[in-house]
Amino acid sequence: MISVNEDFCKGCYICIAYCPKKVFSVSNKLNKRGIYPSKPEKENECTYCMLCELICPDQAIVVKK
Repeated sequence: MISVNEDFCKGCYICIAYCPKKVFSVSNKLNKRGIYPSKPEKENECTYCMLCELICPDQAIVVKK
């Protein structure tokens, strides 16, 4: 399970750029900051490498098996 705290996400999209399985995409709804946050779109392809959680500068991503 991948969860993104949309209120913490600042839209840097590092998770989108560095995910080896391209699990993330940009949401089509704005968060409280007026940013389109990242969202896990292909969660079933996730290998739980946790790279997204580790590189997120805002600690907005949590990965659980």
